[in-house]
Amino acid sequence: MMRYAPMLATLEHEAFSHPDWIYERKLDGERCLVVKEGRDVTLFSRNGKELNNAYPELAEAFAEQDGSFVVDGEIVAFEGSVTSFARLQPRMQVRDPEEARDSGVAVYFYAFDMLEREGEDFTDKPLDERKSALKKAIDYKAPIRFTPHRNEHGEAYLAQACDKGWEGLIAKDRHSKYVHRRSRKWLKFKCTARQEFVIGGFTEPHGERIGFGALLVGYYETRGGDTLRYAGKVGTGYDDDTLKSLHGRMQKLERATPPFMPFEGERLPDKGTTWITPSLVCEAGFTEWTGPPGSPAKLRHPRFLGLRRDKDPKDVVREG
Repeated sequence: MMRYAPMLATLEHEAFSHPDWIYERKLDGERCLVVKEGRDVTLFSRNGKELNNAYPELAEAFAEQDGSFVVDGEIVAFEGSVTSFARLQPRMQVRDPEEARDSGVAVYFYAFDMLEREGEDFTDKPLDERKSALKKAIDYKAPIRFTPHRNEHGEAYLAQACDKGWEGLIAKDRHSKYVHRRSRKWLKFKCTARQEFVIGGFTEPHGERIGFGALLVGYYETRGGDTLRYAGKVGTGYDDDTLKSLHGRMQKLERATPPFMPFEGERLPDKGTTWITPSLVCEAGFTEWTGPPGSPAKLRHPRFLGLRRDKDPKDVVREG
């Protein structure tokens, strides 16, 4: 069982520069806590699921490291020089180590924080001290990498990140402790709008399309709440394998009534719609929302990026 919950960043729309903050590349992958006790290694997702079978080469690489520790980081795959959540999908969906090895998708672990070393708790230490310990504790060779950072100059670095096609940056207070919740001591600056959404239904396919036409997605009004708001249809970004496999999963979740609670005067789609129990989470990119929070706003030009297994649907809220 995972002893720690990861520290999570809060979305910030305005980048800034400050000598007390550092700036890291926002990696587009799967969050992972590595727990090593002697030769035993367990990889945990953000919500505590074991990941060893999906990434056996990473578990083996950490088993060869000296000592015992708990390290926070991100598992990524690359599309060219850019980390790609879509590229990582074939690895995220497998449960068999041999299938994972045969996928043809190379993965890497980018370490960015030290939570524990040889039984000593580092979470109450400032980030600068944790970073220093992390850099010394690990022998960095493929597939394990250290996540570099820059001091100050957050706006300039974000502009460079966006020019390179990165997802964005993470800004961190260099004096902050590691807390096991979302915090404003870690902030995320995004180059493009994207976030997780709860899948609440799907539409019929048309023409030569297989599986389904579009996903009907939404978000909870508050974390842990019961009011699921409708955010629109996501009809692009799928390959045939995703259309087929995701349709099969959704068919097992079908229900007669919509899981969404409409705003006053809002009408949910009904023609050709199949509703499902809201237990699946996907990630989507989009250009903007059509209105402010608290209104029946919808996504403009959304595109499916992949399924998320590391996010509880009840934690999915509107981020912007």
